[in-house]
Amino acid sequence: MYCTEKLSDSFSRIALKKDDTTFDEICVTKMSTRNCPGMDSMIKPLDTIPEDKKVRVQRTQSTFDPFEKPANQVKRVHSENNACINFKTSSAGKESPKVRRHSSPSSPTSPKFGKADSYEKLEKLGEGSYATVYKGKSKVNGKLVALKVIRLQEEEGTPFTAIREASLLKGLKHANIVLLHDIIHTKETLTLVFEYVHTDLCQYMDKHPGGLHPENVKLFLFQLLRGLSYIHQRYILHRDLKPQNLLISDTGELKLADFGLARAKSVPSHTYSNEVVTLWYRPPDVLLGSTEYSTCLDMWGVGCIFVEMIQGVAAFPGMKDIQDQLERIFLVLGTPNEDTWPGVHSLPHFKPERFTLYSSKNLRQAWNKLSYVNHAEDLASKLLQCSPKNRLSAQAALSHEYFSDLPPRLWELTDMSSIFTVPNVRLQPEAGESTRAFGKNNSYGKSLSNSKH
Repeated sequence: MYCTEKLSDSFSRIALKKDDTTFDEICVTKMSTRNCPGMDSMIKPLDTIPEDKKVRVQRTQSTFDPFEKPANQVKRVHSENNACINFKTSSAGKESPKVRRHSSPSSPTSPKFGKADSYEKLEKLGEGSYATVYKGKSKVNGKLVALKVIRLQEEEGTPFTAIREASLLKGLKHANIVLLHDIIHTKETLTLVFEYVHTDLCQYMDKHPGGLHPENVKLFLFQLLRGLSYIHQRYILHRDLKPQNLLISDTGELKLADFGLARAKSVPSHTYSNEVVTLWYRPPDVLLGSTEYSTCLDMWGVGCIFVEMIQGVAAFPGMKDIQDQLERIFLVLGTPNEDTWPGVHSLPHFKPERFTLYSSKNLRQAWNKLSYVNHAEDLASKLLQCSPKNRLSAQAALSHEYFSDLPPRLWELTDMSSIFTVPNVRLQPEAGESTRAFGKNNSYGKSLSNSKH
């Protein structure tokens, strides 16, 4: 059942107005939030959605088997539901992250925000189980957009992932988070209109195999941590960090996207599902059945992505099932016990007899290119901690010595300011690329220009 309460106050950039013929507005329920014993007492409710604005959501019981072989996770694939990816490189789409509010034209037939006919579909970018993504163009301001068209079923109502994504993104305004421009709701579809970004980190790494330029890794990682620090300070977990969900603009801006699995972390409530995060980027505590986690969940994914950018291969590419995934992790970090990870024996799926006993190794033994860049191994080791309580936070990681040669102004930027507004900060050409592709060399990165990478 749909409700028709106004959402115009919910979107600071887009005014959604009731239109009798083309636009029915939706309202979203307050997020069901859950508390975990022992979590940080500073975690507070994200209570932004009034109680009287609810939509009925049908839930189904999970049949999750932690050791069943997940056939759809054997190899890395590009996200079909990514709202802002063009699978063809395009010189268009150099859009500013800032969008100015446009006043509606006086003519009733002129394009307006919140109306389906205000956007022109240019080409299909991908299709998933409940959404199709198109590259589009706004008739209001002429800008390129990404249209995530979600199909609605009368019996089931609006998919809860869509409600969750819209309700969270409407309040997130940051240069390193994909910007939600508009929402269009009809009887048949719910369309989320995003800023257009032409590729993602997965495609970028596929285009440049063997590991990325170390200075570019540093800029990408800094932006990822910057975006995560922003949402974590607002008590929001992304829960699905992977290269496919990190969009990359043609100027090198990295943007967190696909918040369908994101959750607001608050108290009081119950526990979270452990069916989150793509297998390769899923932390060992979640693999072992833990449902008591906080922002440390995302930080394991950051460590995996960091290693993958430097080394050129996924850190823990499990090929069979969760058992295989855990074995790959323990081979490098050591098989945990109560001394190295207090409480591990109480996790639902930790059975010591199932796992080979491995001792921990230096990360450079598994990924030799970490030793080519100053402080990279130390940062990776503080992110890739089996015990979630030992993982570095996003805010703390931004202060790590690995970033010490970046311009100090980067830490003074406002939320909506791109790091590329700081002089001499720009991407370096990857191997085989022309130096004209990204401009002059970074002055701050001279210490890395002679690295072995």
